[in-house]
Amino acid sequence: MAYAIVKAGGRQEKVSVGSIVVMNKIEGEAGDKVELEPILLVDGDKVTTSADGISATVTGEIVRAEKGPKIDIIKYKNKTGYRKRQGHRQQLTRVKITSIA
Repeated sequence: MAYAIVKAGGRQEKVSVGSIVVMNKIEGEAGDKVELEPILLVDGDKVTTSADGISATVTGEIVRAEKGPKIDIIKYKNKTGYRKRQGHRQQLTRVKITSIA
């Protein structure tokens, strides 16, 4: 079973063929191909790092764009009547890994 550690949207993710990764938003529509940068590649007993020079590429297909959970940001100061409310939902992209070659 081969798997790779890739840079995916500011984080590192462990992926194998067929796995689905949710990462920060990347440009593209559903069905577009995407290449991810491998940091570490494990193929059976053989482990290759980016320092050794990985010749493999990890490709995936964008499944859909989605949003993360709602985060509420509330600021409050006592006795002054100061209240401020703000919300945030992170833009995400769901990617299915199609090949590690």
